[in-house]
Amino acid sequence: MNSVETGAVHRLMSRIGGAVVRRPWWVISTWLLLTVTVVALIAGFGRPTEEDVSLPGSDGQIGRDLLDEHFAGSDNANGQLIFETGSGRLDDPANIAAVAAALDEVEQAPHVVSVTPPSVEAGTVSADGTIGYATVRLDVDPRSVTQHMSDDIVEAAAPARDAGIETVPGGALARRGAETHTSELLGLGVAVIVLVLVFGGLVAAALPLVTGVLTLVIGVGSVGLAGHLTDMPGVASTLATMIGLGVGIDYALFLVTRYRALLDDGVAIKPAIVATVASSGSAVLFAGGTVIVALCGLSVAQVPILTTLGWTAGLVVLIAVAAATTLLPALLTVLGHRIGALRLPGLRRRRDSGDFWGRLAHRVTRRPGSYALGTALVLALLAAPTLALQLGQTDPGNDLPGSPTRVGYDLMAEGFGPGVNGLLSVVVEWDAPVTGPDDPRLLALRQELATTSGIATVAPPATSDDGQVSTLRVQPTTGPSDPATVDTVAALRDTQPDDGQLHVTGAVAIKSDLTERVGDRMPWVIAVVVVVSALLLLFAFRAPVLAVKAAVMNLLSVGAAYGALVAVFVWGWGIAVTGLDGPIPVESYVPMMLFALLFGLSMDYEVFLLTAVGESWHRTGDNLLSVRTGLAATGRVITSAALIMICVFASFVVNPNPVIKMFGLGMAVAIAVDATIIRGLLVPATMALLGRANWWRPGRGRRQPGRPADGGRRSDMPADGGPAGVDPGRPAGEQSQPLSAPTG
Repeated sequence: MNSVETGAVHRLMSRIGGAVVRRPWWVISTWLLLTVTVVALIAGFGRPTEEDVSLPGSDGQIGRDLLDEHFAGSDNANGQLIFETGSGRLDDPANIAAVAAALDEVEQAPHVVSVTPPSVEAGTVSADGTIGYATVRLDVDPRSVTQHMSDDIVEAAAPARDAGIETVPGGALARRGAETHTSELLGLGVAVIVLVLVFGGLVAAALPLVTGVLTLVIGVGSVGLAGHLTDMPGVASTLATMIGLGVGIDYALFLVTRYRALLDDGVAIKPAIVATVASSGSAVLFAGGTVIVALCGLSVAQVPILTTLGWTAGLVVLIAVAAATTLLPALLTVLGHRIGALRLPGLRRRRDSGDFWGRLAHRVTRRPGSYALGTALVLALLAAPTLALQLGQTDPGNDLPGSPTRVGYDLMAEGFGPGVNGLLSVVVEWDAPVTGPDDPRLLALRQELATTSGIATVAPPATSDDGQVSTLRVQPTTGPSDPATVDTVAALRDTQPDDGQLHVTGAVAIKSDLTERVGDRMPWVIAVVVVVSALLLLFAFRAPVLAVKAAVMNLLSVGAAYGALVAVFVWGWGIAVTGLDGPIPVESYVPMMLFALLFGLSMDYEVFLLTAVGESWHRTGDNLLSVRTGLAATGRVITSAALIMICVFASFVVNPNPVIKMFGLGMAVAIAVDATIIRGLLVPATMALLGRANWWRPGRGRRQPGRPADGGRRSDMPADGGPAGVDPGRPAGEQSQPLSAPTG
């Protein structure tokens, strides 16, 4: 037997189930108290985010650290107020007066330290005079800038708007806007429909929703609160929401389905709950553990943003597993037989016979070679665009047309060139202190930087009080997401003075370092995630061949996701459906994060399917019958669970953040491919081809479970609780015939 069906984990989950049914109200009260506590903390302290990327050890990070060390206030947030006049020039007397009056009001706004008005001399008014920007310095760091703070500053600039001058926030003041939770509501709406169709009643359908929503509130709330302790990108909470909704509902769905099946078999309520937690709860524990292990593998990359996204998503999965194995059984205990209450007319529940999936499994396992080859070709075709995958970086210019961030970005690019949105800071640490702004070394460096390919302008240098560090603000000729800007960063870094060390920093420079590091570490992350996940599956099922096969299958679904990313976002196929107005680069960390997430989530369905197949194998010792029985028993529930997860992930394609769109599309495609092509066709085909090798383990001389001592077939034993020798994929008239051998 395997660790899901017996062993220490099974016994542990059985004890947990027993404890829950004895104290259900204690468990429910604990979860409610935890939920109320998290909500109260969020209401009181908020959820700060930090979009700035850090990368210890990189050239860009070294430069930033030098600025923080030698220039006071360099870590405070700077924003812009961008002005566009509809008539005349900004430096016309009337417009100058209107802008000055607006900035006087802005200086009085909370958290504003100083305001530098637009001027032709400083280069902050466009050549045609219609666009200019004021720099607003704040007394808080970027992650402490809130939507309310930005709104107050923009509102204070009313005198300019009253004079007919458009006023738009930029930089740290530009926010994507308030969260609408449209994606979450869409995902929940689809989940309600699927659950009602699966269970036929409102009470049973509500249970996975309750655990899913509580997982969402506690998990995402905890991630938000963690922003007070560490840098937390905004994408972390959204990604945690996607994962929390998906696995929170799915895990509960598997347990409720198992529980109702046991009730239908005549098992009493409390023993049925304990048995459900021991069996399906163990499968959920292994499935969730695989997701968490895969996400922990991201730490190998030594990229802070990936490490953060990994542990935050893993935290939500952990909460989902805990809710499914404790809160849900407590609710089942309290409800008792009322789980079947509030049935809807026309949706009379019937116990799933698995006829469709049984017939499909029978068809596939009779010609496994043909199905394996055909599905492999389809998967190769889906993954083919991956060959064109190139890592890059997105910028506000990739946001939705008309969004606050996009409007400000476009105005700045129109007035001052695309590079103004991705300014670079050249930082030099001198061997000997410079004597002042006229130091020949500074003059020579500025001249050399100005002649570097890809540079539009070089601002006058600023030097620290001790003369040890100088910095020059450089504007490229290309935008932040343009690959040519990365080449410009490299060219600047090659411009090293004889008596100092030059570094190039800024958001664009650090993101280019991030892209390079992700590319270098990707093979290591893949290796660690694959090996550790396969070892966990080996521990669960004690079958090396199954563990290796599962890892290969998961790689195929990841390949399909990568192919979809390239086809839609890079090539622009159907890009308009996402709300974007053209192709954009794939953010550098998205493929690595997707790999860890999808490898773990795909293993969920592998665990549930193999658990059912393994139960039949240990009863019958017949590989083909076990594959057919396992697929017939799990096909409907896995498909329902996958449909919920697909719709939840796909609903996030409407999110305004392009990176979230990438995650939503990639994960939806991968789960769809995994639950249909891979689990429905390729897995049964390969298991039929491998035969008894599926169940091989070291020490074959010992008697195999499910077989008599002489090694003969146990065809007299029932499969999955059914009559002896019954094949769910065969017509009734053929049940007495022996199972046919697989053919190519």
